[in-house]
Amino acid sequence: MTLFKRKLYQEMLEWKQRSNGNTALVIEGARRVGKTTICETFATNEYGAWVRIDFSEADKDINGLFSDLSDLDRLYRGLQLYTGVNFIERDTLIIFDEIQNFNRAREAIKHLVKDGRYDFIETGSLISMKKNVRDIVIPSEEEHLELHPLDFEEFLWACGNNTLQLLKYNFEQREPLHDPVHNAMMRDYREYIAVGGMPQAVEAFVNGSSYLDIDRIKRTLIKLYMDDFAKIDPSGMLGEYFRMIPSELSRESRRYRLTDSNPGKNMSGESQSFSEMRESKTVQLCYHANDPRIGMSGALDPSFFKMFLEDTGLFVTLCFYDNKISDNIIYEKLVKGRLPANLGYVYENAVSQALVSSGHMPRYHTFPKTDGKHFYEVDFLVSKGLKVIPIEVKSSTEKSHVSLDKFLRKHSKDVDCAYVVCTKNIFVDGRITYIPIYMAGFI
Repeated sequence: MTLFKRKLYQEMLEWKQRSNGNTALVIEGARRVGKTTICETFATNEYGAWVRIDFSEADKDINGLFSDLSDLDRLYRGLQLYTGVNFIERDTLIIFDEIQNFNRAREAIKHLVKDGRYDFIETGSLISMKKNVRDIVIPSEEEHLELHPLDFEEFLWACGNNTLQLLKYNFEQREPLHDPVHNAMMRDYREYIAVGGMPQAVEAFVNGSSYLDIDRIKRTLIKLYMDDFAKIDPSGMLGEYFRMIPSELSRESRRYRLTDSNPGKNMSGESQSFSEMRESKTVQLCYHANDPRIGMSGALDPSFFKMFLEDTGLFVTLCFYDNKISDNIIYEKLVKGRLPANLGYVYENAVSQALVSSGHMPRYHTFPKTDGKHFYEVDFLVSKGLKVIPIEVKSSTEKSHVSLDKFLRKHSKDVDCAYVVCTKNIFVDGRITYIPIYMAGFI
């Protein structure tokens, strides 16, 4: 697997310098998102020695080393003998990969960190890590970081393009780009949406593979996730929820409502199902903010939410998952900039991915129209200091933004600024700034 530059690496480096062995680091993320690769890269660059223990394939001899934690010297001697690596005190990283397969190793973290001789990083399935803790003491000496699919800037880095940060000045100053630059960036962004940010797909793109070959890779990943959901929920409902994401976003209501999405299923059971999907790190749940002012987290309605895929490239494939690959015309539409308006939810998923990758917890908000039967909807809300930022997403050339205008009039004092994320160059219209979609990560 190609070693791509990832932004999380800097956060891992900050953990190493700040923690100095006092905590273990847990890397969370969907399967095949690159957790093992970034851990091994980090270990190679930042430590004099390192080992990775994969508990999905470790034999009984190495598991047996954790049977007696009163003698850590014996444990470390065994690990060195098993791996053939000589440990260097305070300069060795031990990676516990797929740790959900052996809870005893996770429970040992408390003692290993307290011992202080070496650093530890854990990776694994967050769902299984949370479920398989019945008989162990969960270590409090853990810090968590999340690895997302490559964002647009990381995708550009993979392609040898380091220009995106140069455009942040234009974003901050609200200064339009030269048309050739804007057009080139939109072309690159459309390619990014078509490919996505899963490392296997990006590697295939960088190596010159066709979109059909890339689509086959993404279908394999979707099948992998569907199989995982089937193991978690043999009833098949988790897989169905996953498959329904594009159709749910295309509905006029554009939101899930617990018990409505699966009539006959009790709310607590359905809530647990969606929670498990979120913990798989394959999807993002964007909850309804009943009160769109600062402190939105305290006024969320957990029974109303929109669900997006963690990776828009997988979302594109899921939109046409039941069709033959050769019939999937969305790639041609995307790359040529001819995405029809009824597929605008592809851009909405892309903006959600960009906001989450930038550290936001996006929400959405609806409020009734004067007829009392219909609703205005603000696509996304994010917090900024003591204010909120409303965001509307448009894939077409339509300039109207009625919901955003109504929201600004109703909550003028609570708004820092407002954005329409679209395909156009930067321009300002009163309190609303239009920004091209490739700048959504700057918000």
